[in-house]
Amino acid sequence: MPTAIITGITGQDGSYLAELLLQKGYHVIGVARRSSTVNYERIQHFVDDITIVQGDLQDQGSLLSLLEEYKPTEVYNLAAQSFVPTSWNQPALTGDVTALGVTRMLEAIRFVNPKIRFYQASSSEMFGKVLEVPQNENTPFYPRSPYGVAKVYGHWITVNYRESFNMFATSGILFNHESPRRGMEFVTRKISNAVTGIKLGKMKELRLGNLEAQRDWGFAGDYVEAMWLMLQQDHPDNYVIGTGETHAVREFCEIAFSHVDLDYKDYVVMDEKFYRPAEVDLLISDPSKARMQLKWEPAVSFKELVTMMVDADLARLKKQ
Repeated sequence: MPTAIITGITGQDGSYLAELLLQKGYHVIGVARRSSTVNYERIQHFVDDITIVQGDLQDQGSLLSLLEEYKPTEVYNLAAQSFVPTSWNQPALTGDVTALGVTRMLEAIRFVNPKIRFYQASSSEMFGKVLEVPQNENTPFYPRSPYGVAKVYGHWITVNYRESFNMFATSGILFNHESPRRGMEFVTRKISNAVTGIKLGKMKELRLGNLEAQRDWGFAGDYVEAMWLMLQQDHPDNYVIGTGETHAVREFCEIAFSHVDLDYKDYVVMDEKFYRPAEVDLLISDPSKARMQLKWEPAVSFKELVTMMVDADLARLKKQ
């Protein structure tokens, strides 16, 4: 039975990845920070099938102890301060966790067992003010937020350890991936939750920022399979993961509201308070390398993703 460590196990991606690895017969070790209010909501349905341990990307000692005790064959580093707006309010914390945390984990692996296969969760936010469209593995980075800057560091330190120490360190540059498990602070979940709240008479409007911002949105459950596939290759590499399609926030709203027979124009209010200091205007992936080398394809369409999220929030609110 192979053993995999997942940092950020309680997050959206961590929960889907853990499900996938359990199906494949892995012993899954989930790492969660010590907190008096740890939220296991996303993993509650399989929490008895995994091992939850305390660890922190800000604490080198906890990472060393983790690797020495559980002797994993694979490590998936999904933990980060991952909400872009918060990275402007807490830039130093974002850098310490999202950037230097990667170095601490790589150094722990190098010290304990450099044969461990390592996956780093990189992000399309690294492209930021895009220098070419679409973006592939060779597109230059131009991050537009402290989060994006931190992710660029995490990406390049992963490449550096791979080349300097011959480690199996892989970076997955994932474009936006959503699901019913997405946090309420993210715009996609904010929309799906508001749509159902308005439909059920619990809310009257939805305030959003730039409706013209475009993203390449896919389903998180599809994307974690790509993570696993990267660590099954003969050689480590970087891979862009996305759908190759772009959609505006406005289109997300249109599909979500129409799914419950409402017109988004009657309820969505543009509010400058939600605009980013430096906007990322157009992110669209070129995932041809992943399709060719990993044989990976997204299964869930954009419309299916939107309606899936609305249906899940509708069921949740009705249950409440």
